[in-house]
Amino acid sequence: MRLHRIGKEYEERVALRTRSFPLELLRPGGPPRLLLEQEWWLAAIQEPAAVFAPYPEDDWPTTTLPAFDAGWAATNQGLAIGTDYDLRVRRAFFGEGKNIGRPEVLLDIAREAALDMPRFERDVASPEARAAVLEESRIGREQFQVRGTPTLTLADGTHLHLPIAYPRIRAHRIVGMAPLECVGEACSDAVRALFERALGGQGT
Repeated sequence: MRLHRIGKEYEERVALRTRSFPLELLRPGGPPRLLLEQEWWLAAIQEPAAVFAPYPEDDWPTTTLPAFDAGWAATNQGLAIGTDYDLRVRRAFFGEGKNIGRPEVLLDIAREAALDMPRFERDVASPEARAAVLEESRIGREQFQVRGTPTLTLADGTHLHLPIAYPRIRAHRIVGMAPLECVGEACSDAVRALFERALGGQGT
């Protein structure tokens, strides 16, 4: 949320691109509900302007891979369109309690985003969608040494430190966290510093 908000100030100079990195490819099973629901509240503390809502008791997604396929299909219609769609999917999951593993949910989001629906449906159903998601994940692991999310890197592979407090996790439970570097709007300058570093010649 912060990256995209501040990124609008730099959109003529820095290209901000969201890449696929499904964590379920690194470990068996779908998104871990116990852990994610703890992380939501930690994120809410750090970004009061964001909307987080308790997830309904039922219909937890068993996989989020369809959402990554859909994100790829949306980005085929333009980077800005793909970014907008990605944010809508995240809002649907974290703020509205929607199962983003269900194709019908992803289609509804595409309609709300005013995508070219025949093209979107064709692209998301094609084998190229999942192949592209798997390839982006492979590149993330092998070329950019990504081990978790969120991870921010420059085009040359340099990792940038996001101004967030990462949790210490044991057995799918948060047992501690690093000190908060900033909260809410106080983090804006730290995020701007990341964009300034990107403009310093180390890639975008």
